[in-house]
Amino acid sequence: MAHSLSKIEAPNLEVLNARIVACQKCPRLRAYIAEVARVRRRAYADHEYWGKPVPSFGDPQARVMALGLAPGAHGSNRTGRPFTGDGSGDFLFPVLDETGFASQPKAVSRDDGMKLTDLWISAVVRCAPPDNKPTPEEQRNCAPWLDEEIGLLKNLRVAVCLGKIAFDGLLAHAMRTGKLSARTGFVFGHGAEYTLDGGLTVIASYHPSLQNTNTGKLTRPMFLDIFRRARELAAAR
Repeated sequence: MAHSLSKIEAPNLEVLNARIVACQKCPRLRAYIAEVARVRRRAYADHEYWGKPVPSFGDPQARVMALGLAPGAHGSNRTGRPFTGDGSGDFLFPVLDETGFASQPKAVSRDDGMKLTDLWISAVVRCAPPDNKPTPEEQRNCAPWLDEEIGLLKNLRVAVCLGKIAFDGLLAHAMRTGKLSARTGFVFGHGAEYTLDGGLTVIASYHPSLQNTNTGKLTRPMFLDIFRRARELAAAR
């Protein structure tokens, strides 16, 4: 029987992450990620895939959150950590390293020693979806996790939304939690900034997908500007 996640609040982010990993609310997604983990991509045939919902990662005292769409089937679904082991992460982490949020520029596994400072990485959907397209119902099923997570990030000041689905997911969170009364005027665009009731600043960015980075839609200087701006805003208050 379905239950209201909001009524079973976690005492801390570690406990919340454990509950996320155990979530069974989306049978289609759980079946898909289990099958991906069983079959595996040839390049990773000798890897043991994570094959479960992917928990968030970072500094519990973070003032900045980076919010993505969902795990990649052979990236995070393989490694068990956001943006780890795929092309998006290969673009993201060097920028996080240069801007002081990450301890190293390369993310390959949960055991690679990566540490984040003042940054928490999350996603609007916690299981890798087929064709990178979660259904609206699956997005709704995952939404309470984000509400609870943001409530536990007591120092959060800035949310960097990586892609339009993440941007829409953050605004939906703001509507559910009373930080936003209407979506009017909130338009996704790279570098767009908005401030919600309560003071959280939202920065929109193109997603660091290979489709965007290989075509030059998102360049390294553009992405550096986003995280430099996030650091500036986090430190300003």
